[in-house]
Amino acid sequence: MSAVARTLHVLLRIGEFASSVIVLGLVSRVLYMVGQANASTDSRLIYTTVIASISTIFSIIFGLPLLYSFIAFPMDFILFILWLVAFCLMETLTGIHTCNAFWYWNYWGFYWGGIWRRNIVVHGPADIGWAGCSSWKSVLAFSFIVSMTYLLSACLVCLNS
Repeated sequence: MSAVARTLHVLLRIGEFASSVIVLGLVSRVLYMVGQANASTDSRLIYTTVIASISTIFSIIFGLPLLYSFIAFPMDFILFILWLVAFCLMETLTGIHTCNAFWYWNYWGFYWGGIWRRNIVVHGPADIGWAGCSSWKSVLAFSFIVSMTYLLSACLVCLNS
């Protein structure tokens, strides 16, 4: 591999690491809040947490520009597929409505904002004060970004082999 390809590969690994850590942190916080409320946990968020954890470890191990990091492209492609599935699963929770969707204001925003501590009935996003809207959008954005960085990483290795 050329020096440019190696540099690009390391930069992609840094992007993969940063994006997966952001998703892991945001989803873990909402899972913590759900646990505090003794409520049931959404399995799609658990899947995303597992994929983010695996991705973080993979990015740390294969982040160094050593020979074995460039032959790990099958795992890059597998992680691309796993992240794309995670993104699609989370996107189907809210669809095009994002912070206006029923799931958002009855689950993510409800627990993110600590609304479960108050004994109120939530009828819409205005009732929760748009709590966690930016964090939900960030989870969606960074899960898509990390999937594309894994695809680019796999393509980079395939093209330069």
